[in-house]
Amino acid sequence: MKPIYLQDRRAKRRQTAGGMAGSPPRPELIRLLDSYARSLSEALRALPIREVARVAEEMIRARAEDKTVYVLGNGGSAATASHAVTDWHKPNHDDSRGGVKAVSLTDNVALLTAWANDTSFEDAFANQLQSSLVAGDVVIAVSGSGNSPNVLRAIEAARRCGAVTIGFSGFQGGALAGLVDISVVVSADQQGLIEDVHMALVHALTVALRQTAAATDEGEANESAAEASAI
Repeated sequence: MKPIYLQDRRAKRRQTAGGMAGSPPRPELIRLLDSYARSLSEALRALPIREVARVAEEMIRARAEDKTVYVLGNGGSAATASHAVTDWHKPNHDDSRGGVKAVSLTDNVALLTAWANDTSFEDAFANQLQSSLVAGDVVIAVSGSGNSPNVLRAIEAARRCGAVTIGFSGFQGGALAGLVDISVVVSADQQGLIEDVHMALVHALTVALRQTAAATDEGEANESAAEASAI
C-alpha cells in the first residue's frame, strides 16, 4: 500500500480550492447581489435625516442629564439592540468619552425569560422598563414590521413613565410609527434591507455621540485657555 503523507493531502486541498476560487461567478448571482446593493443604497438615501438628527439630539441630551437609553427588539432587531448598546456605551476605540448610559433589554436572558414566564412574552419588555425607567430616559424600539406586541407594549409603558420614545421600523412603519415621539421608518419592503439600515443608523448615531463629545472637549479646552490667559 502506498503511504499517504499529510503534506500531499494539503497540497491536493490547495490545488482543489484554487481551482474553485478561480471559477467566474455566475451572472445571475452578480445581478442579484448588484440589485441588493442598489436597493440598500436607495433605502439609505431615503432616510428621514431630520428625524435621525432628532434622535441624536435626544441621546446627547440624555448623556448631558445622566439619563439612560434603553434599546429593545426581537430576533435580528434584538441583535441590533445589543450592538447599539455596545457602540453607544463606548463610541471611541481608545476610551469611553462620548458614551451614553445604555441598556439592551434583550441581553439579560434570565430576566427576560423570568418576566415572559411569570407574566407573558408580550409584557417582557414593558415590565423591565417599569422597574427601572425614570422621566427623561430614552427608549428606542427596533422592529422591522413595527407591529410586534411586546415592542408596542414597551413603548406604551415608556410613555406612561415620561420617557422619550423612539421607533426604528420599516415597511409602512406599523403601529410603532404612530405611537412614538420620533419615528424613523426605513423605506424598504425586505426585512434584510431594513435591518441593514437599522445597523447603519446605530453607527451614524455612534459617530454623532463621538463627534459632539470631541467638540465639547475642544470648546471647554479653549475656554479654559482663554480664562487662564486673562488672569
